[in-house]
Amino acid sequence: MDSYADWLRARDDAQLRALLAARPELITPVPADLTALGARAATPAAIARALDRLDRFALAVLETLLVLPQPAPREAVVRELTACTDATADDVTEVLERLRTCGLVWDDGDADGPLRTAPGLRRALPHPAGLGPPAAELLAAYPLERLLELVADTGGHGPRGFPDTAALIETLVARLTDPGELLEQAGPQARAALEQLAWGPPVGRVAEARRAVRAATAQTPIEHLLARGLLAATDDHTVTLPREVALYLRGGRLFRDLTARPPATRAAMPHPAELVARTAAGQALTVVRLTEDLLERWGLRPPAVLRSGGLGVRDLRAAAEALDVAEWQAALLIETAHSAGLLARSSDQGVDGEWLPTRAFDLWRLRENADRWSELAAAWLHSDRVAGLVGERDERDRVINALGAEPVRPAAPQIRRAVLAVLVQAGGALPAEQIRDRLAWEQPRRRGALRDRLVDWTLREAELLGLTAFGAPAPHARPLLEGAGLPEVAAALAEHLPTPVAEILIQADLTAVAPGPLVPELARELALTADVESTGGATVYRFTEASVRRALDAGRSAAELIELLTRHSATPLPQPLTYLIEDVARRHGRLRVGAMSSYVRADDPALLEEVLADRRAQALPLHRLAPTVLASPLPRAELLEALRGLGLSPVAESPEGGVVITRPDSYRADTPADAGPVRTFAADECDPAVIDAAVRALRAGDAAARLSAPAGEPPRSPSMTTVEELRQAAKRGVRVWIGYLDQEGRASSRIVEPISVDGGFLTGYDATRAAVHRFALHRITGVAELEDGE
Repeated sequence: MDSYADWLRARDDAQLRALLAARPELITPVPADLTALGARAATPAAIARALDRLDRFALAVLETLLVLPQPAPREAVVRELTACTDATADDVTEVLERLRTCGLVWDDGDADGPLRTAPGLRRALPHPAGLGPPAAELLAAYPLERLLELVADTGGHGPRGFPDTAALIETLVARLTDPGELLEQAGPQARAALEQLAWGPPVGRVAEARRAVRAATAQTPIEHLLARGLLAATDDHTVTLPREVALYLRGGRLFRDLTARPPATRAAMPHPAELVARTAAGQALTVVRLTEDLLERWGLRPPAVLRSGGLGVRDLRAAAEALDVAEWQAALLIETAHSAGLLARSSDQGVDGEWLPTRAFDLWRLRENADRWSELAAAWLHSDRVAGLVGERDERDRVINALGAEPVRPAAPQIRRAVLAVLVQAGGALPAEQIRDRLAWEQPRRRGALRDRLVDWTLREAELLGLTAFGAPAPHARPLLEGAGLPEVAAALAEHLPTPVAEILIQADLTAVAPGPLVPELARELALTADVESTGGATVYRFTEASVRRALDAGRSAAELIELLTRHSATPLPQPLTYLIEDVARRHGRLRVGAMSSYVRADDPALLEEVLADRRAQALPLHRLAPTVLASPLPRAELLEALRGLGLSPVAESPEGGVVITRPDSYRADTPADAGPVRTFAADECDPAVIDAAVRALRAGDAAARLSAPAGEPPRSPSMTTVEELRQAAKRGVRVWIGYLDQEGRASSRIVEPISVDGGFLTGYDATRAAVHRFALHRITGVAELEDGE
């Protein structure tokens, strides 16, 4: 092949699909043709993305190719790597084929022929295997006078006659290829300095690197090295170790401590697999319950959106306290609900707004627990938001808020998947240090403090979400990682969930025991009517005046509450609970609060006298307007809360005298446009259908780039003849050559496959542009049918 683009063009469709599947960023957007694809694949960003996916051994194979003269025979690559690693020839061959598949190396079309590295790789890896450039490349920038001095100081004999730069460099390269004598002359301290650079990086910083120094006058170790060419000055402050000298110091080895296989992991399984599965499933139910509880609360009293767009620290603390969880756990639940499209701000414009459940939340809570959890788990796995950063400070010493822009880290989904994949592959619990070592081998270019912290955060978040238990992966984590659909993930979890129950045990002490997860409708109504007292294998609810009043405020009647509890109770409804509901309902709504700013109305004047006589009511203040009406300057909502603080049970009243439900269930935000089913493809994967379409588009673009209209002037023909010939071509499905005038009246030639002629337009595939186009018939100057082969 003459070029990288020609090699791409020679790939068949299956090989192109494999290339695009390995590097999906190359088709975002789809290039015009295969030449443009090759140019995009050589850009620094595309090369960096491809290198980031390589493990340590694959990266070493690529670096070996960069070190060897190209095109490099496969046997030479195998020989170099098997000599300094535990790799076999099959290991190297397999990696070479993988690199060829993803387009990082290419050949002349012979599957067993020599290999070349893709364009852009030398710039992306300037020091392959930790080696600097060859001595000839470094010395090429030296002036002739300096080369003569180096030849003299290294004991070489320059060429006779007029000094020749190329000959001088060749002499110095020969001396530096076996520099043992020069190293002895430089001394042990100088050699120790070189040992620091031998395994990379091969560059160092020194003052006045380009100063003229001779072996006879050198005093410091660096000067001895510069005088003998063992270090080369690349600018005024930088010196580089020539590749030949580094290889001599390494004993000819390209790599040190390199293994062809990832570090071994020692998984621990301290608990039976069934216990791990049941414990993780129980935690999954807890996460679903906590998420629903949080969003139900925020549907009634939504927190405000900060000016920066996030959630206030106080609101985060209040949520953690209400859910009885740590702040980092509350932050994780909030961020996960937001990523799943269940939580959004009420307005996307301006700084005003509140954080509200979306309309998708109403549909979500109607689903089965396994389905609800699968949506949350998939949203967390694919989200680029890092809840672990919430509460920390950024580089400007500002607090990082939940739901803001600061916790976004694009690498988070990939690292989460990698951590869980290591656990699933190990089949048990692993220390965080072993996982870090494994990821350092699998992703050597993605190391950093953030990745190490993301490993720790992933482990604790996976435990909280129910993907792991006791540090070991749960069975339902595997299908999620493998990209299975959400129904399959939910089915894997459902196997370990207890069957939802529709009965509760109501006791005389005003408590109810749910022996397992409740069906959604009962769980929702019971959460409205009672307070959760304890959780675990069974959930204990307690009925109180406040909880019953909460249900009445939401529009339930006493008869409806009693009927609901009677229907779902496994035992007869205790009389104390019936008395509690009827007593609260009897007092509920006796006082009515309206807006005047506000007023208090009651059918019983004695009740208003009782309110006025209460000393605690003096702060309201209240004024009698009539025997059954009191007025207050307070807003209606504040007056309602104040009267409830006196132990009363007022309700809000509309101007028509009707009861206003003050606990609405309809505070909802619009579901974000990008919310919906979470994609089941991995972070670096692409839909196969998209890849197939991209390959077809690239082939069409490539064909269009090579296609040209026949020589000569564009065809001309009468208008009626043109229309009739176009209709006949559409029927027969053949290409035609047309002349076309643009809006400026300029004539051009087009090769078109007509599809239809209707409404004054020709619709057809423009082969010269690789796109479907509509041509105005009055601008077509003529048509001519192409001969076969044109």
